[in-house]
Amino acid sequence: MLKLPNEFTAKYRKLLGPKADQLFAAMNDKEPKKAFRINALKQKQDIGYALSKPVLGINNAYYGQVSGSDPEWVSGMVYSQEPAAMFPAQIAQVKPGEKVLDLCAAPGGKSTALAEQLRGDGLLVANDISSSRTKVLRENLERWGVTNALITNESPARLAQHFNNFFDKIVVDAPCSGEGMFRKNPDAVSYWSQDYVLTCQSRQKEILAAATEMLRPGGELIYSTCTFAPEEDEQIVSWLAQTYNFEILPITLSNTNCAAGNPDWADQNPALTNTVRFWPFDELGEGQFVARLQKPASSVITKAKSQRQKRKREKASTRHLTNQEVELIAPVLKPFNLPSALSEWSTRCLVSHDHVFLPALTTNIAHLKILNNGFELGLLKKNRFEPSHQLAMVLSQVEQKQVLELNQPDFAAFLHGETLRGQDKKMQGFILLSYQHLIFSFGKNTRDGVLKNFYPKGLRILKKD
Repeated sequence: MLKLPNEFTAKYRKLLGPKADQLFAAMNDKEPKKAFRINALKQKQDIGYALSKPVLGINNAYYGQVSGSDPEWVSGMVYSQEPAAMFPAQIAQVKPGEKVLDLCAAPGGKSTALAEQLRGDGLLVANDISSSRTKVLRENLERWGVTNALITNESPARLAQHFNNFFDKIVVDAPCSGEGMFRKNPDAVSYWSQDYVLTCQSRQKEILAAATEMLRPGGELIYSTCTFAPEEDEQIVSWLAQTYNFEILPITLSNTNCAAGNPDWADQNPALTNTVRFWPFDELGEGQFVARLQKPASSVITKAKSQRQKRKREKASTRHLTNQEVELIAPVLKPFNLPSALSEWSTRCLVSHDHVFLPALTTNIAHLKILNNGFELGLLKKNRFEPSHQLAMVLSQVEQKQVLELNQPDFAAFLHGETLRGQDKKMQGFILLSYQHLIFSFGKNTRDGVLKNFYPKGLRILKKD
């Protein structure tokens, strides 16, 4: 039984009236709903999950539970995500070729959906202020097979110093009081208070102030939270409209059970009914609030000046491939069908500290904390080239022949980090590995049938099922 704070129940009885009992009952008596999205960037393949209960309003999304040791997850074919949290990225309606920022991106649910909409054309900057969470963000985007993402670990204010009036669309899934996640994460109840709600509101304004600097004139801002609090929802949207003259745009969702925002909970602006709310008692998922706003076409917000700091001159850390290095890499790539993103790899790739990568962006990124720029082909070592795990995830976007299908015991052993023996000797060198016809890694097959393990140590499953 979830024990809700008295201050919380009193607040929502006042705001919701009779519907408050529905909210409290749903938070106490209903199990959190679990769902997943299927990766449209990957080659069409069958998955083992039931697809009988779609999440209405979201492309390729279904109710069901995903395990981190399943081939569907390991191969990047699915992403486990709370169903209501799928809507901000869907509402963004990103088009290929656009420049998109996911400002509070970790762990990556919205970023993977935005990247899927871009389909490798355009730019996704996925940022999070937490260094530990940004590492998880990187893993999820790599698994998803994203080729055009710049992953950064910066504060919004510092990021704004590099991307003034730059992005076509910005998604801000803001840190919040988390009221909408109480039944999924009961620990969130323990740190809730009305003072904490107001602290979150202040932090949200700081984040959004930086976002307004980075959005181009006429660009769109998608603002979302997982809280019910009007202070963090309608009142924040009102503040954006009043302070920056943003227009609150309508949101159209077909076959979706959601409620309109409430002008009475803010400044009576009727346009607040264009925002949407998801309540747990509506049976879609957990609590969520989403607003879609547009920056005035004539508005150019000048970025805040940063304090100048003396910096030592840095030697150029990136360079193009030499002819000799191209000759090392080409034989490794030759057995595979390359997706269009790799069609000009020999001329477009850069090298940094022996890492070969295809950059998503080469300007405006000096002195940023970057975890990944574009995608990594692999690592140059002495007289050889070792392909990256990210390359395996990208190659699975198109049909491949250099693939070895493993059985269940060998799949589990490989994820555990073991070398396999007695494998097919017909394919030599680096090969793609699959289980249930889902590509999940590179291996290196030797002439005597030993399959060397190239599954990243940080992803290995230490305990086999």
